[in-house]
Amino acid sequence: MTVFYTQLKNINFITFTQTYLQMLTNQPLADRLRPRDLDEFYGQEHLVGENGVLRKVIESGNIPSFILWGPPGVGKTTLANIISNTLKRPFYHLSAVHSGVKDVRSTIEKAKKQQFFNQPNPILFIDEIHRFNKSQQDSLLSAVEQGIITLIGATTENPSFEVISPLLSRCQVYIMNPLEEDILISLVDKAVKKDLYLKQYNITIKEYEALLRVSGGDARKLYNALELVVASEADASGSEMIVITDEKVLKHVQKNLALYDKNGEQHYDIISAFIKSLRGSDPNAAVYWLARMVEGGEDPKFIARRMLILAAEDIGLANPNALLMAQTCFEAVNVIGWPESRIILSEAAVYLATSPKSNASYMAIEKAGEAVREKGDLPVPLHLRNAPTKLMKDIGYSDGYKYAHSYQGNFIEDNFLPEEMKGTIFYDPGTNPKEEEIRRRLRGLWKENYNYEK
Repeated sequence: MTVFYTQLKNINFITFTQTYLQMLTNQPLADRLRPRDLDEFYGQEHLVGENGVLRKVIESGNIPSFILWGPPGVGKTTLANIISNTLKRPFYHLSAVHSGVKDVRSTIEKAKKQQFFNQPNPILFIDEIHRFNKSQQDSLLSAVEQGIITLIGATTENPSFEVISPLLSRCQVYIMNPLEEDILISLVDKAVKKDLYLKQYNITIKEYEALLRVSGGDARKLYNALELVVASEADASGSEMIVITDEKVLKHVQKNLALYDKNGEQHYDIISAFIKSLRGSDPNAAVYWLARMVEGGEDPKFIARRMLILAAEDIGLANPNALLMAQTCFEAVNVIGWPESRIILSEAAVYLATSPKSNASYMAIEKAGEAVREKGDLPVPLHLRNAPTKLMKDIGYSDGYKYAHSYQGNFIEDNFLPEEMKGTIFYDPGTNPKEEEIRRRLRGLWKENYNYEK
């Protein structure tokens, strides 16, 4: 009888262990190893290290509303959770992908009901806050202003472009950096040693390079790749001895990971290829890379914004209509979603790719900026200064200024630069037909001050 009960207990223990391990595998490795406090947190030393600005704020117990800006998988959500746990505050979590104004208002009402004397206000964490439109962001303003909630937003996009100014002015912005290689290697080693599921196996990491490459600095992708490789190797060999090499990582990961990750390394590689194709006047390549982003679900505003920049930087006055086309495209995709936006993006991409190119305007502001940094704040010539008072007029302000419209052709040659910069050419027209025409006009106008003979 004693032997029977001993066997029964062993069976129950084995069954429990197997069930528990099965539950672990249903939870992603990144969640199982999510840090619980700042001492377990890897990376972002400038924010949460010993002298980090955010650590000091947390330790003071009086945190402002703020936005965490950084690439995916660097710990934005984890950091928000740690702050809430450390300060023992109520914590609400909304995803901008799935939530609307109704959800925001409902959460704010719950927060109001938790307000008591000397009770710290709840934390509202909004993931991907850049996906909230203006009205959704507006709904947060009053609650943040009145201190009903402390807002923590997380974004992968530049908040200057994606967060409305009134909300941005009420929040600090903390920049989170991609995780460096030594941090990523430490995360892999920690996972192999501490995770209960991975500890079932005798895992040796022979090579790290492929794991680091597929992660693109994203800890979540790193953990997903590691878990995928271990599970695949365990199924294939049936052995508890697993040796991880670059070859094995690439073999298993390439089979299972998506071809385009809009939040990972390829996000930057493919937009780079797209912009370089537009700059290189290849509409076929441009449309191909555009299709890669469209099929991967890239944010159409991101694509349109990059084309807007290119129109000014790489086409400029060679075709001034390019900027108008890009601006129209940006405005259109803001009101039209997928899949129709792809047609507008394609039209704009083909137009920009087939336009003549010039970076002369871009180089002009670059050269002028260098001159400002080198020469400092040179005084404005007296004849160009504003003279709203009699005293200013008496001491020579605006004296000798020649009003262009008083002369034939609405032009009179004069010096409009500081004396030390006289004759300096910043804008050097390109060799395309439109700017060749501009060069001829400048050459005819500025015979004395500038040398446009080239």
